[in-house]
Amino acid sequence: MTGRLNSAQPYALGLFRIVIGLLFACHGAASLFGVLGGAMGGGTVDAGTWPGWYAAVIQLVGGGLVALGLGTRAAAFISSGSMAYAYFKVHQPEALWPMQNGGEASAIFCWAMLLLVFTGSGALGLDRLFASRGASETKAASERTPVAA
Repeated sequence: MTGRLNSAQPYALGLFRIVIGLLFACHGAASLFGVLGGAMGGGTVDAGTWPGWYAAVIQLVGGGLVALGLGTRAAAFISSGSMAYAYFKVHQPEALWPMQNGGEASAIFCWAMLLLVFTGSGALGLDRLFASRGASETKAASERTPVAA
């Protein structure tokens, strides 16, 4: 059983990355464009306002990159930091526990993105596609080029 689960691990990680990335991007889209219920129950965040607008841009772009598996580790690192900032500056001063201060989403996104920093994109990501393509091109080029002694 363990062997079968271990062989499925890259695919489970890839699906986890896609779901987390899409949910994160939806938060950014809601804040920037007012879709999916908008920011804070309706409307949008004013352009250039700190920290809401910048957080929404990070959510939209970072979530999209994570969902695609493109630059996953860097995008997840920035996204995780953004959510840590949101939790400690916006939610935590209200109360200690996330259940009390409304910071559950920030805490979960922070830790999920931090996990992706260490695990990478898993299967089904563009990172792997480009890495395997680059490796095969490098190998093919080294086979064609004679080495002079």
